[in-house]
Amino acid sequence: MKDWFVYMVECSDGSLYTGITNDVEKRLAAHNAGKGAKYTKGRGPVILKYLEKLSSKGKALKREIEIKKMSREEKQKLSKD
Repeated sequence: MKDWFVYMVECSDGSLYTGITNDVEKRLAAHNAGKGAKYTKGRGPVILKYLEKLSSKGKALKREIEIKKMSREEKQKLSKD
């Protein structure tokens, strides 16, 4: 059973994108190659700002929704900077 992760990246335009994955390195590489998500395409390179490990895809999806509902300020408080 693979672990799942919720991650947040900062795009080159300063915007924040939150998603889930079970392979962080592969997902970040995809974002930076312009293939990770429609939103990040053309906004690369992206920088990892937050990473949270969860035990299931369902839990990761729930947490992703929670984070997406946060204000930018709240999201920045999660940031690893």
